[in-house]
Amino acid sequence: MKNTFLKVDGRDRNQLDWGTTANISGPDTNEAKDIVTIEVELLPGKGHDFHKHPQQEEVIYVLEGSVEQWVNQEKRILGPGDAAFIPADMVHASFNIGNSTARVLAILGPAVGADGYEVVEVAGEAPWKDLR
Repeated sequence: MKNTFLKVDGRDRNQLDWGTTANISGPDTNEAKDIVTIEVELLPGKGHDFHKHPQQEEVIYVLEGSVEQWVNQEKRILGPGDAAFIPADMVHASFNIGNSTARVLAILGPAVGADGYEVVEVAGEAPWKDLR
């Protein structure tokens, strides 16, 4: 098995316009078949806009910062130690409403596809485009 232990300085970070992601577990990281874990950094005022994972459940666990978390059309403000469960195919979004980088751990299962993660962006569709 590859990457049984993954040190923080050994993670490849993916730069996005709203922050960064780094895979901790998944098929392409350590051959995990049932669980995908992603460390996500959200820049101040930015976020992963409304999207869904058709075949995957997700838990979002806040490590640092203040996150406006949407699950369907319901919103909550989450801080360190707070979490949200998102059923498969449920639209959701996460926005950093603080002044510094927010960090969350996204845990999805089961793994889907070669990289373990599937996403369908819906931010431009009604009703999601008008919620925020």
